[in-house]
Amino acid sequence: MNWKNNIVINPEILVGKPVIKGTPPGSRVYIDLLAQGWTEEEILHNYAGITREDIHACLSYASETLKMEKVYPVQEIHV
Repeated sequence: MNWKNNIVINPEILVGKPVIKGTPPGSRVYIDLLAQGWTEEEILHNYAGITREDIHACLSYASETLKMEKVYPVQEIHV
């Protein structure tokens, strides 16, 4: 899935956080709800204008972002 069809990242909107086009909450909201155990049906029922494809786009964006994440070891400095 190409999340870019559903999600916009614009510094003028929610200080650049990813949002589903045409909706106020950031896409993280829907990922958080799924992590809390909400079903897709519950999200669709409680958030007007959201589609199943939008939810999948949020997950696709999160997956792609995590794949690009880099972790660097930090050495302790003893003073």
